Amino acid sequence: MNFVTEYPLWFIIFCILLGAAYSALLYFKGKEIRDAGKYTTPVLAGLRFLSVTILSFLLLGPLLKTVNRHTEKPIIILAQDNSESVVIGKNSLFFKNEYAQNLDLLIAELSNDYDVKSYSFGSDIQQGISYTYKDKETDISELFDEVNTRYSNTNVGALIIASDGLYNKGLNPVYKSQKINFPVFTIALGDTAVKKDVILSRVAHNRIAYMGNSFPLEIQADAKQFKGKTTVLTISKAGRTLFTQEIIIKDDKFTTVIPVMLEAKEVGIQRYKVKLSQLEDEISYVNNEKDIFIDVLDGRQKVLILANAPHPDIAALKQSIESNENYEVTASLASEFKKSVKEFNLVILHQLPSLNNGLAAILEELDKNKVPRLFILGIQSNINQFNNLQAGLQISTAGGRHNDSQVALTTDFSAFTLTESTAKALRRFPPLSAPFGTYKATGSASVVFNQRIGMVETKDPLLLFNAAGDAKTGVIAGEGVWRWRISDFSENKNHNAFNELVSKVVQYLSVKADKSLFRVNAKTDFYENQAVEFDAELYDDIYELINEPEVSLTITNAEKNKFPFVFSKTANAYRLNAGIFPVGEYKWEAKVKAGDKILAQSGEFSVSALQIEALNTQADHGLLFNLSKKHGGQMVYPNEMQSLASLITNREDIKPVVYSQQRLNEMINLKWVFFLILLLLSFEWFVRKRSGAY
Repeated sequence: MNFVTEYPLWFIIFCILLGAAYSALLYFKGKEIRDAGKYTTPVLAGLRFLSVTILSFLLLGPLLKTVNRHTEKPIIILAQDNSESVVIGKNSLFFKNEYAQNLDLLIAELSNDYDVKSYSFGSDIQQGISYTYKDKETDISELFDEVNTRYSNTNVGALIIASDGLYNKGLNPVYKSQKINFPVFTIALGDTAVKKDVILSRVAHNRIAYMGNSFPLEIQADAKQFKGKTTVLTISKAGRTLFTQEIIIKDDKFTTVIPVMLEAKEVGIQRYKVKLSQLEDEISYVNNEKDIFIDVLDGRQKVLILANAPHPDIAALKQSIESNENYEVTASLASEFKKSVKEFNLVILHQLPSLNNGLAAILEELDKNKVPRLFILGIQSNINQFNNLQAGLQISTAGGRHNDSQVALTTDFSAFTLTESTAKALRRFPPLSAPFGTYKATGSASVVFNQRIGMVETKDPLLLFNAAGDAKTGVIAGEGVWRWRISDFSENKNHNAFNELVSKVVQYLSVKADKSLFRVNAKTDFYENQAVEFDAELYDDIYELINEPEVSLTITNAEKNKFPFVFSKTANAYRLNAGIFPVGEYKWEAKVKAGDKILAQSGEFSVSALQIEALNTQADHGLLFNLSKKHGGQMVYPNEMQSLASLITNREDIKPVVYSQQRLNEMINLKWVFFLILLLLSFEWFVRKRSGAY
């Protein structure tokens, strides 16, 4: 602490002289004070000298400079792996008891000299240490994201990671640690020895199957250190065995893939148990079995392609639609078709009605049964008859002529969205042969593409939809889509762009509009660590969203236990987070009272076990060693972790940071200076009064 003034410090001499002169003139001139007593005059003169000197010094504008110092301890971040893989094996009790006690002792010792921040990681990051080891996944990279976000520009001394080095979510931790600029120490948990184990590594399957059809499973079984042994693969449903096969383990590091075909015999979500029989001395039996859920539907969406004559467009469309397992396609010439069209969800009419086939009976049946349809126009189309079908497009044509028309995308259509890669591919696709003439879309039509002729983008539609009437209608105003499929493969070595376009057109036309006043949306499959969520919408009689009434939902498990919930209200709809449910099949029913009506929706969902932590039981200490080496730290084992305190303490680069804060205060504003002057003057006045002076 020192003084700073606006003037040179030697000006203080003038302050002292002024105080001395003032007190001398005041007390060594008057006789009444000199006669008051031997010591009275010097005391009074001294008091006046001090008060005048201080007051004159304050006129120099002195500042009192103080420096405050704050010491910040280095931060030590300690993160504990709380995933299931840590305790798979024979040392599970050690990690839950003795290891946990030793780690708590390490934290206590470090806390004497450092600011210790502790975390647990696995599926996500949690503050504080947890020894439950229940996380179903391990994401070490998220730990580095959290550290970088929370502790950038702070005095972090070191990061300590206690883990088995196994991760199954996120990016490679070594890569994600690039922004770390402080030492990383690791505690190597788990065992690197290859353990005896039989593992059901993978069960690949479709999410849905169709009633009466067979569906495939592809099962991968792995075995370690069991050469010459035999395990049995069993697939069962509701306690009934559907498939069994012996697997002879031929090597100590063995892998085999077994294809299986099962038949879908019941509609709804079906639970199948896939299991490998247990062998003696396995490190874990958790990874020997897995439950899978298949949603068995009553039937595919049926699509009919009717053509006026053989054409390569037919095969291109059929192959594209059938690439989606939700659709079953029938292709036929119109002259040979004898079935009823009412059994189909969508009918594609290729160059129909034509000049030689008016298709009157089929068109009448389509209208009667409200079947959606897609017209593909071409040279063989009877345009005059097409104009009478109220498809949303009128064409005034000079017969027989055509344009080579490419795609010109519009921005007004919003019923579905194409990916950017597909949109780019469509612009490059070869032209279609479109009837020449004047095009006019009706007011109820929605144009997806216009025609581009050469470099000129016209307003003539190339693809449009019409939702007026009882059934949706689509029009592709040109033939030759087979060239699009070939062009897609030629450029991209796949049919993804063409298939996406066809799939979305077919889906838009074939899906019936949901006109219900109460709608509930929910996934049909969840993992055991995922929250089950629902969204709901309620409409009034003029189809405006409302959310005043309360919406309830009941979830029922396989044992008929019921779990009631009430939806929360959003801005104009409803949302429910029902939380996490155990593995199994569930049914739900949602109800709402709207006016005097009770509206209800129901459905099913399944919860699958997430067993990814049990697939690899061999710790990866190499990853931990590389992390420590890369960042100047050290890897230790659980029985050595108390040494971490001394390793950190002995480092020269982990030191406290001392922050200094300098403050300047005007002395004239200091209260103690005011009271000092007041005390001097008051004491002087008191002595003068006692001495008889005024």
